[in-house]
Amino acid sequence: MIHSHFFAHLSRLKLINRWPLMRNVRTENVSEHSLQVAMVAHALALIKNARFAGNLNPERIALMAVYHDASEVLTGDLPTPVKYYNAQIAHEYKKIEKIAQHKLIEMLPEELRSAYAPLIDEHQHSEAETAIVKQADALCAYLKCLEELSAGNNEFLTAKARLEKTLAQRRSQEMDYFMEVFVPSFSLSLDEISQESL
Repeated sequence: MIHSHFFAHLSRLKLINRWPLMRNVRTENVSEHSLQVAMVAHALALIKNARFAGNLNPERIALMAVYHDASEVLTGDLPTPVKYYNAQIAHEYKKIEKIAQHKLIEMLPEELRSAYAPLIDEHQHSEAETAIVKQADALCAYLKCLEELSAGNNEFLTAKARLEKTLAQRRSQEMDYFMEVFVPSFSLSLDEISQESL
């Protein structure tokens, strides 16, 4: 039986830190970010279905979100100011991501590739699915900013302002709902969120 390095590679996502050019009160790695994006994307899909007549598969979207940054285990996490410095760099990086996604899929045993490809290869995602995952990704980056700012780290002020613009561009009813219902708690202390839960 052949050996696959797929999961050994994915396990290294925890070694790739996000926000590498910024001082962090608490370092966040790609693995934990992916989990949070999966949870938020799942919630957004559920909200869209329950409140806004959506017809999405929340479980599939959650899995897509789990793997949304998987290619970074091969490419690393390029800082946003670099990645989007200009259209040419952004375009070239997209090509690199696509190659990395295919490389990951090719690491899998043949009989599993067709199951994983639709989750890893973003070109196999529908427009609606992609929108939800992108919303969740931006929301989670925004939440990271709120957490850092709550801890007194003003390094994230500019990132927060940039992400507010991104969120405005990706705005949806389900995102508005999430922002109104869930986001305010991220600026509270543990005592404050625990008190209201009792």
